[in-house]
Amino acid sequence: MLVLRYLSASVVLLFLWEAGSLFLGPEILPSPSSAGLSFILSLGSPDFLGHIGISLMRLIAALTLAVATGFPLGLWFGHCKKADWLGAPLTFITLPLPKIVLLPVFFTILGLGDSSRILLIALTTGYQVLVIVRESALQIDPAYELALRSMGATRWERILHAYLPAAMPALFTALKISSGTAVAVLFLAESFATDAGLGWLIMDAWGMGDIERMFVGILGMSILGVVLYGAVGLAERCVCAWMHRA
Repeated sequence: MLVLRYLSASVVLLFLWEAGSLFLGPEILPSPSSAGLSFILSLGSPDFLGHIGISLMRLIAALTLAVATGFPLGLWFGHCKKADWLGAPLTFITLPLPKIVLLPVFFTILGLGDSSRILLIALTTGYQVLVIVRESALQIDPAYELALRSMGATRWERILHAYLPAAMPALFTALKISSGTAVAVLFLAESFATDAGLGWLIMDAWGMGDIERMFVGILGMSILGVVLYGAVGLAERCVCAWMHRA
């Protein structure tokens, strides 16, 4: 049933795309079949695969950094009132800042390499992880901690057996949200001051008026986002198996 729903949604999207192509013309919006065929043929190009690999590397590195910082901070703020007293205001004051405006600053400090782009994506998505994990930690029933305390559990044992398991669903929820954000920021970060990545490929093709090649890059980045989201969902089913039991 689930597969049928997704197939139906895909058919609707393809129908709308085809209608848009007929209305605007293939020189502006290539048809799904034309763009799809070009994308499949591009998979045989080492140059195109290289762009995919670079974008994927940047995404994975950034999300890894985001989790490594945002997750423990979210747990800390959610379970330590002293840390949250200052940490929460700092977080919510800086949260609305559009992180993309910091890219020139990162370029100035770290140079024009991958580090600046990875840091930008990690900063943007790390905030999402931190906020969602903190909110989840604040909602944990204090009775669980009291029960563990009464059994003589140490602080680390409480973290291992209560805090971490309770926070894992929130982490994967944050990663699902962050996957789309990460791909969007990746596109912006790769749009200039580089010569590699799917974002660069899209903008380079657009600048040259090569609409077919531009849509190959768009399809590549879109599929990258879908695969990333699916991988997070699969990991959630493995790590949080108790949530999916009938």
